[in-house]
Amino acid sequence: MSICCTYVVHKIDGNLKDKAMASIKTILRKTSLRNGKYPVLLRVTKNRKSKFFGTPFEANLNEWDSKLGRFNKKFTQQLKSNRLIGKFEDRALEVISELEMNQDFYSLNDFERKFRTQSNPEASNIFAFWQEQIDEFKAAGRMSNAAIYHHTKNSMQKFTKQKSLHFYEVTPTFLDKYEVHLRNKGGTGGGIGVKMRAIRAIFNVAIKRGIIDEKLYPFKHYKISKLKGKAIKKALNIEEVHNLQNLDLSDKPHLINSRNFFIFSFYTRGMNFADMMRLKWSNVSSDRIHYTRAKTKGNFIIKIMPPVKEILDYYRKNKRPYIFPILLRDNLTPTQLNDRKRKTLSKFNKDLKELASLAEIDKPITSYVARHSFANCLKQKGAGTDIISESLGHQDIKTTKAYLKELDTAILDEASELLLQ
Repeated sequence: MSICCTYVVHKIDGNLKDKAMASIKTILRKTSLRNGKYPVLLRVTKNRKSKFFGTPFEANLNEWDSKLGRFNKKFTQQLKSNRLIGKFEDRALEVISELEMNQDFYSLNDFERKFRTQSNPEASNIFAFWQEQIDEFKAAGRMSNAAIYHHTKNSMQKFTKQKSLHFYEVTPTFLDKYEVHLRNKGGTGGGIGVKMRAIRAIFNVAIKRGIIDEKLYPFKHYKISKLKGKAIKKALNIEEVHNLQNLDLSDKPHLINSRNFFIFSFYTRGMNFADMMRLKWSNVSSDRIHYTRAKTKGNFIIKIMPPVKEILDYYRKNKRPYIFPILLRDNLTPTQLNDRKRKTLSKFNKDLKELASLAEIDKPITSYVARHSFANCLKQKGAGTDIISESLGHQDIKTTKAYLKELDTAILDEASELLLQ
Protein backbone atom coordinates (compact mmCIF):
# COMPACT_ATOMS: atom_id res chain seq x y z
CA MET A 1 0.00 0.00 0.00
CA SER A 2 1.96 2.98 -1.17
CA ILE A 3 1.12 6.54 -2.00
CA CYS A 4 1.46 8.77 -4.99
CA CYS A 5 3.37 11.40 -3.03
CA THR A 6 6.83 9.84 -3.48
CA TYR A 7 9.54 12.35 -2.69
CA VAL A 8 12.86 11.75 -4.45
CA VAL A 9 16.13 13.59 -3.76
CA HIS A 10 18.87 13.31 -6.43
CA LYS A 11 22.58 13.68 -5.77
CA ILE A 12 23.84 15.96 -8.53
CA ASP A 13 27.55 15.20 -8.34
CA GLY A 14 30.03 13.26 -6.25
CA ASN A 15 30.57 9.54 -6.07
CA LEU A 16 28.62 7.86 -8.89
CA LYS A 17 28.02 4.83 -6.69
CA ASP A 18 25.96 7.08 -4.42
CA LYS A 19 24.24 8.81 -7.29
CA ALA A 20 21.09 6.88 -6.46
CA MET A 21 18.16 8.75 -5.10
CA ALA A 22 16.72 8.61 -1.63
CA SER A 23 12.95 8.53 -1.60
CA ILE A 24 10.27 8.63 1.05
CA LYS A 25 6.73 7.30 1.09
CA THR A 26 4.03 7.26 3.72
CA ILE A 27 2.35 3.86 3.70
CA LEU A 28 0.23 1.47 5.69
CA ARG A 29 2.04 -1.59 6.97
CA LYS A 30 0.95 -4.71 5.08
CA THR A 31 0.02 -6.61 8.22
CA SER A 32 -2.57 -5.42 10.71
CA LEU A 33 -2.39 -5.08 14.46
CA ARG A 34 -4.47 -7.27 16.79
CA ASN A 35 -7.22 -4.64 16.72
CA GLY A 36 -7.51 -4.98 12.92
CA LYS A 37 -5.97 -1.59 12.16
CA TYR A 38 -2.80 -0.93 10.14
CA PRO A 39 0.13 1.17 11.43
CA VAL A 40 1.05 4.23 9.36
CA LEU A 41 4.77 4.14 8.52
CA LEU A 42 7.28 6.44 6.86
CA ARG A 43 9.41 4.42 4.42
CA VAL A 44 12.80 5.73 3.35
CA THR A 45 14.49 3.96 0.42
CA LYS A 46 18.04 4.31 -0.89
CA ASN A 47 20.02 2.00 -3.17
CA ARG A 48 17.06 -0.39 -3.20
CA LYS A 49 17.18 -0.77 0.57
CA SER A 50 14.47 0.56 2.87
CA LYS A 51 14.01 1.50 6.48
CA PHE A 52 10.64 2.04 8.14
CA PHE A 53 9.90 4.62 10.78
CA GLY A 54 6.84 4.48 12.99
CA THR A 55 4.34 7.29 13.40
CA PRO A 56 1.76 7.63 16.19
CA PHE A 57 -1.03 6.65 13.81
CA GLU A 58 -2.94 3.58 12.71
CA ALA A 59 -5.93 3.28 10.40
CA ASN A 60 -8.59 0.99 9.07
CA LEU A 61 -8.28 0.32 5.35
CA ASN A 62 -11.38 2.37 4.61
CA GLU A 63 -9.92 5.39 6.48
CA TRP A 64 -6.80 5.61 4.33
CA ASP A 65 -6.27 7.15 0.89
CA SER A 66 -3.44 5.07 -0.56
CA LYS A 67 -2.97 7.41 -3.53
CA LEU A 68 -2.48 10.51 -1.39
CA GLY A 69 -0.84 8.76 1.53
CA ARG A 70 -3.22 10.50 3.88
CA PHE A 71 -6.27 9.83 6.03
CA ASN A 72 -9.57 10.32 4.26
CA LYS A 73 -12.73 11.94 5.62
CA LYS A 74 -13.78 8.77 7.44
CA PHE A 75 -10.91 9.20 9.91
CA THR A 76 -11.57 11.21 13.08
CA GLN A 77 -9.30 14.27 13.35
CA GLN A 78 -8.41 13.90 9.65
CA LEU A 79 -6.99 17.38 9.04
CA LYS A 80 -4.91 17.56 12.22
CA SER A 81 -3.51 14.05 11.71
CA ASN A 82 -2.65 14.70 8.05
CA ARG A 83 -0.78 17.86 9.03
CA LEU A 84 1.31 15.83 11.47
CA ILE A 85 2.10 13.26 8.74
CA GLY A 86 3.21 16.17 6.54
CA LYS A 87 5.58 17.30 9.29
CA PHE A 88 7.11 13.81 9.46
CA GLU A 89 7.73 13.92 5.69
CA ASP A 90 9.13 17.48 5.77
CA ARG A 91 11.52 16.54 8.54
CA ALA A 92 12.72 13.50 6.57
CA LEU A 93 13.27 15.58 3.42
CA GLU A 94 15.28 18.15 5.37
CA VAL A 95 17.55 15.44 6.76
CA ILE A 96 18.04 13.86 3.32
CA SER A 97 18.83 17.23 1.71
CA GLU A 98 21.38 18.03 4.41
CA LEU A 99 23.07 14.66 4.02
CA GLU A 100 23.15 14.99 0.22
CA MET A 101 24.77 18.42 0.45
CA ASN A 102 27.36 17.67 3.13
CA GLN A 103 28.45 14.07 2.49
CA ASP A 104 29.74 12.29 -0.60
CA PHE A 105 28.28 9.09 0.73
CA TYR A 106 25.68 8.37 3.35
CA SER A 107 23.79 5.26 4.37
CA LEU A 108 20.30 4.67 5.69
CA ASN A 109 21.88 4.30 9.12
CA ASP A 110 23.29 7.84 8.78
CA PHE A 111 19.82 9.04 7.86
CA GLU A 112 18.24 7.22 10.81
CA ARG A 113 20.71 8.65 13.30
CA LYS A 114 20.17 12.20 12.09
CA PHE A 115 16.42 11.84 11.59
CA ARG A 116 15.77 10.50 15.06
CA THR A 117 18.08 12.61 17.18
CA GLN A 118 20.25 15.28 15.57
CA SER A 119 17.31 16.88 13.77
CA ASN A 120 15.51 17.16 17.09
CA PRO A 121 17.51 19.16 19.66
CA GLU A 122 14.92 18.33 22.33
CA ALA A 123 15.22 14.59 21.73
CA SER A 124 17.09 13.90 24.97
CA ASN A 125 14.66 15.96 27.07
CA ILE A 126 12.18 13.47 28.48
CA PHE A 127 9.61 16.18 29.27
CA ALA A 128 9.59 17.45 25.66
CA PHE A 129 9.19 13.92 24.32
CA TRP A 130 6.54 13.28 26.97
CA GLN A 131 4.52 16.25 25.76
CA GLU A 132 4.74 14.89 22.19
CA GLN A 133 3.18 11.66 23.42
CA ILE A 134 0.38 13.57 25.17
CA ASP A 135 -0.32 15.52 21.97
CA GLU A 136 -0.36 12.31 19.95
CA PHE A 137 -2.86 10.70 22.33
CA LYS A 138 -5.10 13.75 22.05
CA ALA A 139 -4.90 13.71 18.26
CA ALA A 140 -5.89 10.03 18.30
CA GLY A 141 -8.80 10.72 20.67
CA ARG A 142 -7.24 8.70 23.51
CA MET A 143 -8.08 11.24 26.18
CA SER A 144 -7.77 8.91 29.19
CA ASN A 145 -4.19 8.03 28.23
CA ALA A 146 -3.44 11.70 27.62
CA ALA A 147 -4.76 12.58 31.09
CA ILE A 148 -2.64 9.91 32.84
CA TYR A 149 0.51 11.00 30.98
CA HIS A 150 -0.20 14.69 31.70
CA HIS A 151 -0.78 14.06 35.42
CA THR A 152 2.38 11.93 35.73
CA LYS A 153 4.52 14.44 33.80
CA ASN A 154 3.34 17.27 36.08
CA SER A 155 4.03 15.13 39.14
CA MET A 156 7.59 14.40 38.04
CA GLN A 157 8.24 18.05 37.14
CA LYS A 158 7.15 19.08 40.65
CA PHE A 159 9.48 16.43 42.08
CA THR A 160 12.51 17.53 40.01
CA LYS A 161 11.62 21.25 40.06
CA GLN A 162 13.03 21.39 36.52
CA LYS A 163 11.54 22.15 33.11
CA SER A 164 14.12 19.95 31.39
CA LEU A 165 15.25 16.45 32.34
CA HIS A 166 17.44 14.15 30.26
CA PHE A 167 16.57 10.51 29.77
CA TYR A 168 19.92 9.42 31.20
CA GLU A 169 19.07 11.18 34.47
CA VAL A 170 16.08 8.86 35.07
CA THR A 171 17.98 6.00 36.69
CA PRO A 172 16.78 3.24 39.06
CA THR A 173 18.02 5.40 41.95
CA PHE A 174 16.05 8.38 40.60
CA LEU A 175 12.90 6.21 40.45
CA ASP A 176 13.46 4.96 44.01
CA LYS A 177 13.65 8.58 45.24
CA TYR A 178 10.58 9.53 43.19
CA GLU A 179 8.68 6.61 44.74
CA VAL A 180 9.65 7.78 48.27
CA HIS A 181 8.49 11.29 47.33
CA LEU A 182 5.10 9.96 46.18
CA ARG A 183 4.67 7.87 49.34
CA ASN A 184 5.45 10.90 51.50
CA LYS A 185 2.68 12.70 49.60
CA GLY A 186 0.24 9.94 50.57
CA GLY A 187 0.54 7.85 47.40
CA THR A 188 -0.39 4.16 47.51
CA GLY A 189 1.13 1.22 45.67
CA GLY A 190 -1.57 1.16 43.03
CA GLY A 191 -1.41 4.89 42.30
CA ILE A 192 2.38 4.92 42.22
CA GLY A 193 2.29 1.91 39.90
CA VAL A 194 0.13 3.83 37.41
CA LYS A 195 2.71 6.63 37.27
CA MET A 196 5.66 4.25 36.94
CA ARG A 197 3.96 2.36 34.11
CA ALA A 198 3.45 5.68 32.30
CA ILE A 199 7.17 6.47 32.67
CA ARG A 200 8.08 2.98 31.48
CA ALA A 201 5.85 3.41 28.43
CA ILE A 202 7.63 6.69 27.60
CA PHE A 203 10.98 4.88 27.66
CA ASN A 204 9.65 2.01 25.54
CA VAL A 205 8.39 4.38 22.83
CA ALA A 206 11.61 6.43 22.91
CA ILE A 207 13.69 3.26 22.44
CA LYS A 208 11.38 1.96 19.70
CA ARG A 209 11.69 5.24 17.79
CA GLY A 210 15.46 5.39 18.22
CA ILE A 211 15.38 8.50 20.39
CA ILE A 212 17.50 6.86 23.10
CA ASP A 213 19.70 3.80 23.43
CA GLU A 214 18.29 0.72 25.15
CA LYS A 215 21.10 0.83 27.72
CA LEU A 216 19.37 3.88 29.30
CA TYR A 217 16.30 1.79 30.16
CA PRO A 218 15.99 1.99 33.99
CA PHE A 219 13.28 -0.64 34.42
CA LYS A 220 15.61 -3.61 34.15
CA HIS A 221 16.53 -2.92 37.76
CA TYR A 222 13.58 -0.92 39.05
CA LYS A 223 10.65 -3.34 39.26
CA ILE A 224 7.09 -2.05 39.00
CA SER A 225 5.69 -5.45 39.98
CA LYS A 226 6.40 -4.66 43.66
CA LEU A 227 3.84 -1.83 43.47
CA LYS A 228 0.56 -3.58 44.02
CA GLY A 229 -2.63 -1.88 45.06
CA LYS A 230 -3.98 -2.99 48.42
CA ALA A 231 -7.62 -2.28 47.55
CA ILE A 232 -9.75 -5.40 47.31
CA LYS A 233 -12.22 -5.59 44.47
CA LYS A 234 -15.74 -5.14 45.82
CA ALA A 235 -18.63 -7.17 44.48
CA LEU A 236 -22.31 -7.67 45.27
CA ASN A 237 -23.95 -11.06 45.59
CA ILE A 238 -27.09 -11.79 43.59
CA GLU A 239 -29.40 -10.97 46.51
CA GLU A 240 -27.87 -7.51 46.86
CA VAL A 241 -28.21 -6.94 43.11
CA HIS A 242 -31.91 -7.87 43.35
CA ASN A 243 -32.37 -5.49 46.29
CA LEU A 244 -30.92 -2.69 44.21
CA GLN A 245 -32.96 -3.70 41.18
CA ASN A 246 -36.26 -3.79 43.08
CA LEU A 247 -35.95 -0.45 44.89
CA ASP A 248 -39.02 1.76 44.67
CA LEU A 249 -37.66 5.08 43.39
CA SER A 250 -41.00 6.78 42.75
CA ASP A 251 -40.15 9.46 45.31
CA LYS A 252 -36.46 9.66 44.22
CA PRO A 253 -36.58 10.07 40.43
CA HIS A 254 -33.10 11.62 40.37
CA LEU A 255 -31.68 8.14 41.08
CA ILE A 256 -33.46 6.26 38.28
CA ASN A 257 -30.80 6.77 35.60
CA SER A 258 -27.96 5.68 37.88
CA ARG A 259 -29.84 2.58 39.04
CA ASN A 260 -30.56 1.74 35.39
CA PHE A 261 -26.91 2.21 34.44
CA PHE A 262 -25.78 -0.22 37.16
CA ILE A 263 -28.40 -2.90 36.46
CA PHE A 264 -27.87 -2.64 32.71
CA SER A 265 -24.12 -3.09 33.14
CA PHE A 266 -24.61 -6.10 35.42
CA TYR A 267 -26.93 -7.93 33.00
CA THR A 268 -24.79 -7.13 29.94
CA ARG A 269 -21.72 -9.00 31.21
CA GLY A 270 -20.34 -6.04 33.14
CA MET A 271 -20.41 -3.59 30.24
CA ASN A 272 -18.04 -0.71 30.85
CA PHE A 273 -19.53 2.78 31.34
CA ALA A 274 -17.52 4.15 28.38
CA ASP A 275 -19.20 1.56 26.14
CA MET A 276 -22.66 2.09 27.62
CA MET A 277 -22.63 5.81 26.94
CA ARG A 278 -21.78 5.19 23.26
CA LEU A 279 -24.51 2.60 22.72
CA LYS A 280 -26.96 3.55 19.98
CA TRP A 281 -30.30 2.05 19.05
CA SER A 282 -28.57 0.81 15.92
CA ASN A 283 -26.59 -1.53 18.20
CA VAL A 284 -29.84 -3.25 19.24
CA SER A 285 -31.51 -5.98 17.19
CA SER A 286 -34.66 -7.90 18.15
CA ASP A 287 -33.04 -9.86 21.00
CA ARG A 288 -29.34 -8.98 20.91
CA ILE A 289 -27.00 -6.05 21.58
CA HIS A 290 -23.99 -5.82 19.26
CA TYR A 291 -21.08 -3.55 20.20
CA THR A 292 -17.30 -3.20 20.11
CA ARG A 293 -15.57 -2.65 23.44
CA ALA A 294 -13.57 0.59 23.34
CA LYS A 295 -10.77 -0.71 25.59
CA THR A 296 -9.95 -3.97 23.79
CA LYS A 297 -11.70 -3.52 20.41
CA GLY A 298 -13.33 -6.92 21.00
CA ASN A 299 -16.75 -7.51 19.44
CA PHE A 300 -19.63 -8.59 21.70
CA ILE A 301 -23.06 -10.01 20.97
CA ILE A 302 -25.19 -10.05 24.14
CA LYS A 303 -28.60 -11.57 24.61
CA ILE A 304 -31.20 -9.10 25.89
CA MET A 305 -32.53 -10.48 29.18
CA PRO A 306 -35.79 -9.19 30.78
CA PRO A 307 -34.13 -6.60 33.09
CA VAL A 308 -32.22 -5.19 30.10
CA LYS A 309 -35.36 -5.13 27.94
CA GLU A 310 -37.19 -3.24 30.67
CA ILE A 311 -34.46 -0.59 30.76
CA LEU A 312 -34.37 -0.32 26.96
CA ASP A 313 -38.14 0.15 26.88
CA TYR A 314 -37.83 2.91 29.48
CA TYR A 315 -35.49 4.94 27.23
CA ARG A 316 -37.00 4.04 23.87
CA LYS A 317 -39.54 6.88 24.10
CA ASN A 318 -36.75 9.50 24.04
CA LYS A 319 -36.20 8.99 20.29
CA ARG A 320 -32.50 9.91 20.38
CA PRO A 321 -29.74 8.07 18.49
CA TYR A 322 -28.06 7.13 21.79
CA ILE A 323 -29.83 4.79 24.21
CA PHE A 324 -28.84 6.54 27.43
CA PRO A 325 -29.22 10.30 28.10
CA ILE A 326 -25.47 10.84 28.35
CA LEU A 327 -24.39 11.81 24.82
CA LEU A 328 -27.13 14.03 23.46
CA ARG A 329 -25.71 14.56 19.98
CA ASP A 330 -23.19 13.19 17.48
CA ASN A 331 -19.89 14.73 16.34
CA LEU A 332 -18.52 15.55 19.78
CA THR A 333 -14.77 16.09 19.90
CA PRO A 334 -12.64 13.69 21.99
CA THR A 335 -12.30 16.40 24.65
CA GLN A 336 -16.06 16.94 24.78
CA LEU A 337 -16.64 13.17 24.99
CA ASN A 338 -14.18 12.87 27.86
CA ASP A 339 -15.71 15.82 29.73
CA ARG A 340 -19.22 14.39 29.35
CA LYS A 341 -18.05 10.97 30.52
CA ARG A 342 -16.25 12.43 33.54
CA LYS A 343 -19.20 14.56 34.69
CA THR A 344 -21.81 11.83 34.24
CA LEU A 345 -19.61 9.18 35.87
CA SER A 346 -19.06 11.44 38.86
CA LYS A 347 -22.82 11.83 39.38
CA PHE A 348 -23.32 8.09 38.79
CA ASN A 349 -20.87 7.15 41.53
CA LYS A 350 -22.33 9.74 43.91
CA ASP A 351 -25.84 8.37 43.30
CA LEU A 352 -24.66 4.80 43.89
CA LYS A 353 -23.77 5.66 47.49
CA GLU A 354 -27.35 6.80 48.08
CA LEU A 355 -28.74 3.75 46.28
CA ALA A 356 -26.61 1.42 48.41
CA SER A 357 -27.96 3.03 51.55
CA LEU A 358 -31.56 2.64 50.36
CA ALA A 359 -30.95 -1.02 49.49
CA GLU A 360 -29.24 -1.59 52.87
CA ILE A 361 -26.01 -2.64 51.19
CA ASP A 362 -23.10 -2.08 53.56
CA LYS A 363 -20.44 -1.92 50.85
CA PRO A 364 -18.91 0.95 48.88
CA ILE A 365 -20.37 0.77 45.37
CA THR A 366 -18.92 2.38 42.25
CA SER A 367 -19.71 1.96 38.57
CA TYR A 368 -17.11 -0.80 38.22
CA VAL A 369 -18.68 -2.86 41.00
CA ALA A 370 -21.34 -3.91 38.46
CA ARG A 371 -18.63 -5.64 36.43
CA HIS A 372 -17.07 -7.22 39.52
CA SER A 373 -20.52 -8.35 40.68
CA PHE A 374 -21.26 -10.00 37.34
CA ALA A 375 -18.06 -12.04 37.61
CA ASN A 376 -18.71 -12.81 41.29
CA CYS A 377 -22.27 -14.02 40.69
CA LEU A 378 -21.21 -16.24 37.79
CA LYS A 379 -18.56 -17.74 40.03
CA GLN A 380 -21.07 -18.31 42.84
CA LYS A 381 -23.40 -20.02 40.35
CA GLY A 382 -20.62 -22.43 39.43
CA ALA A 383 -19.57 -21.04 36.04
CA GLY A 384 -16.10 -22.09 34.93
CA THR A 385 -13.24 -19.60 34.77
CA ASP A 386 -13.04 -20.01 30.98
CA ILE A 387 -16.73 -19.03 30.62
CA ILE A 388 -16.29 -16.02 32.92
CA SER A 389 -13.17 -15.01 31.01
CA GLU A 390 -14.94 -15.07 27.66
CA SER A 391 -17.96 -13.24 29.08
CA LEU A 392 -15.78 -10.43 30.44
CA GLY A 393 -13.83 -10.22 27.17
CA HIS A 394 -10.46 -10.98 28.76
CA GLN A 395 -7.85 -11.91 26.16
CA ASP A 396 -5.91 -14.09 28.60
CA ILE A 397 -7.47 -16.44 31.15
CA LYS A 398 -4.66 -15.50 33.57
CA THR A 399 -6.26 -12.03 33.76
CA THR A 400 -9.55 -13.62 34.80
CA LYS A 401 -7.90 -15.81 37.43
CA ALA A 402 -6.20 -12.77 38.96
CA TYR A 403 -9.46 -10.83 38.68
CA LEU A 404 -11.47 -13.48 40.54
CA LYS A 405 -8.73 -13.93 43.12
CA GLU A 406 -8.99 -10.24 44.09
CA LEU A 407 -12.74 -10.28 44.70
CA ASP A 408 -13.95 -9.51 48.21
CA THR A 409 -12.88 -12.15 50.74
CA ALA A 410 -16.46 -12.10 52.04
CA ILE A 411 -17.20 -14.57 49.25
CA LEU A 412 -14.79 -17.04 50.82
CA ASP A 413 -16.23 -16.34 54.26
CA GLU A 414 -19.73 -17.17 53.01
CA ALA A 415 -18.44 -20.38 51.43
CA SER A 416 -16.79 -21.40 54.71
CA GLU A 417 -20.04 -20.84 56.62
CA LEU A 418 -21.67 -23.51 54.46
CA LEU A 419 -19.70 -26.04 56.55
CA LEU A 420 -21.79 -25.08 59.58
CA GLN A 421 -25.12 -25.73 57.88
